[in-house]
Amino acid sequence: MPATRRTGQRTARKRSAAPAAARLPTPKPDDEKLAQLREAHRRGKVVLFVGAGISMNLGLPPWSALIEHMARELGIDPRSFGDKGGYLTLAEYFRLRHGSIGPLRSWMDREWHHADVRVETSRIHELLAKGRFPLIYTTNYDRWLEAAFDHHKVKYTKIVSVADLAKLRPGATQIIKFHGDLEDDASIVLDESSYFARLDFESPLDIKLRADVLGRSVVFIGYSLADVNIRYLFYKLSRLWKQSVPDVAQPVSYLFSPSTNEVQQAVLAQWGIEMIPLARDDPSKALVEFLEGVVG
Repeated sequence: MPATRRTGQRTARKRSAAPAAARLPTPKPDDEKLAQLREAHRRGKVVLFVGAGISMNLGLPPWSALIEHMARELGIDPRSFGDKGGYLTLAEYFRLRHGSIGPLRSWMDREWHHADVRVETSRIHELLAKGRFPLIYTTNYDRWLEAAFDHHKVKYTKIVSVADLAKLRPGATQIIKFHGDLEDDASIVLDESSYFARLDFESPLDIKLRADVLGRSVVFIGYSLADVNIRYLFYKLSRLWKQSVPDVAQPVSYLFSPSTNEVQQAVLAQWGIEMIPLARDDPSKALVEFLEGVVG
């Protein structure tokens, strides 16, 4: 009998130990993705792409405000104008009617650079400036990213045209204004013609992008998955890699999203882009959490 009790006690101890082992945390797939991205960032192998969502975080007007302004300038009911095409088509029509996008660029410059915008209070912009990203491409026209670097006293070189490549400095972040800058009308990619020309990927900045993405992971933040134009950019980058180095595996790229979407995740995966969703009530706080996880 004593032996039986001892055996039962040993059995009980074994049974009690099993649940403890089962409670050990297992890594989540997104945790693994974030760890891989953090390591790529540590090695300087990340190209950051910054979209309009980052500027909207500062309270800048949405695209709908731009469409409404174009309608008023053209003497068209804003409620019906927005139904006549996407903003690229509408901007093309504005250019045809006015002869240039100069007046539109001037309005955007005034509206997007109000003195009451406080970039110094933006944690997102602080992380971008201090995050040690060697290459930041942005499709935003405004200058708030550069202002954040100035405020936090971080060296950078703004690249709008091929002439700016001569200004590169060792150790300075390159901020490439991929769709132009509001200080230069000729550089702005806003209407259909300029956007389609950009998608030819034949300009000097396009050639630079091809070289920059080789061997690096591209991280997209501030982009809407509903924007077919940026989705075409995803597709084009994937094709560029396969054409340039067909026998070499493409480094995984990443897109941050404040929500989960299994359909989009599957579509992006075929282009070598992994979605990292972080569902939070506040998308801005979710992005801060993501960037903090990347830069440490």
